[in-house]
Amino acid sequence: MLGRINELVAEEHELRERVVTGEISSAEEKDRLRALEEALDQCWDLLRRRRAARSQGQDADDVPARSVGEVEGYLQ
Repeated sequence: MLGRINELVAEEHELRERVVTGEISSAEEKDRLRALEEALDQCWDLLRRRRAARSQGQDADDVPARSVGEVEGYLQ
């Protein structure tokens, strides 16, 4: 899970560099950034829930990922 998070963060940095160099438009960056942020939120949510399951003696592999809508719909 941490490997996937690192991949998404690296892609985010690359995307920001590409908009600065003019390889992509700000609109393209905005759309892709939104998707990256949603994927990162999903990964962090799953990682936290798996760690919680493990700390309670449960099998972390049994914890399913939540949908983007569910993760993004949390009230903070």
